[in-house]
Amino acid sequence: MSYLGEEIRKLGFGLMRLPRNGEEIDVEQVKVMVDRFLEAGFTYFDTAWAYGGSEDAIRQALVERYPRERYQLATKNAAWIGCKTKEQAQAQFEDSLKRTGAGYFDFYLLHNLGEARTKYFDDFDMWNFVQEKKKEGLIRHAGFSFHSTPEELDAILNAHPEAEFVQLQINYADWDNPSIQSRACYEMARKHGKPVVIMEPVKGGMLANPPEPVAKVFQKADPDASNASWGIRFAANLEGVITVLSGMSSVEQMEDNLSYMKDFKGLTEEQQATLDEARKVLASIPLIPCTSCDYCAKVCPNDIGISGSFTAMNYMTLYRDKGAALHQENWLVGGHGRKSATECVQCGSCEEVCPQHISIREELEKVKAALF
Repeated sequence: MSYLGEEIRKLGFGLMRLPRNGEEIDVEQVKVMVDRFLEAGFTYFDTAWAYGGSEDAIRQALVERYPRERYQLATKNAAWIGCKTKEQAQAQFEDSLKRTGAGYFDFYLLHNLGEARTKYFDDFDMWNFVQEKKKEGLIRHAGFSFHSTPEELDAILNAHPEAEFVQLQINYADWDNPSIQSRACYEMARKHGKPVVIMEPVKGGMLANPPEPVAKVFQKADPDASNASWGIRFAANLEGVITVLSGMSSVEQMEDNLSYMKDFKGLTEEQQATLDEARKVLASIPLIPCTSCDYCAKVCPNDIGISGSFTAMNYMTLYRDKGAALHQENWLVGGHGRKSATECVQCGSCEEVCPQHISIREELEKVKAALF
């Protein structure tokens, strides 16, 4: 498929979760994975300045071993991590060029826009900086990755129509999730005519081991297909998609992805019906019905991260993964400057304003019991 003048097939190699030997990335295994990926005709590699060791690893496994025209390399600028000045933010670009040795980047992204993070890119003039690097031939295509609301995405794209593409979190579990709003963000990007790179099609690996009732739907439809394959094919079937990134951590995961994406022509009607059924089954699992409107946060006297706590608890219910649930809690609660469920004083102010009529105090007690 051709987007932005580039021929790119629908599977991209995400480099955030590379295999490791202890604390170090296993570069030799990455070389094997890179070789298999390229042999199968795929070309898109996605790293980031903030992915510890990833840019160095892909230099060794890819850049130093293949002609530059054989692949597209994407990396990202995280101006909101530790930068106090424009010079520090812009220095990340030179760091990435040096680490990768790539000479130029086919796709360069402002990393993880949304909420308070967006302001850093504005304050440090990163939008103009990226355009300057495009003129110098050091960037071929410039865009951004995004984690927030469709309304904020609309505002950013109105302010910066020069962005050529958007990278979004899209998977069948989050498609209508009120916290993530995959569908609404995807539709907003398409409304602006922007092609989309998809991240988290397997939700950080969670959909490789979905809730048992969902797994049974997939098993009945195709006993030979992996659970992960359904997530990636759901994303790849959408219109206007440049590529679907899969964060592969082993040769086995690479081989599985290649087996069904090498000749991917789109989902059949039967496969689409299977995914529809899986989403219905997923939606039927009892969860805290929080829509993240955060009316509760406005009245909480102790600044508890209520909606973030509920998102984390829903992760625990769905995927039975305490580590992943705590990761959500750390990001959505502590990462946003709020206090944990353990500090709730049970005043009840939140319940008076909750449009969903959630028994918030009772649910926060469940969060405490399950996660802390």
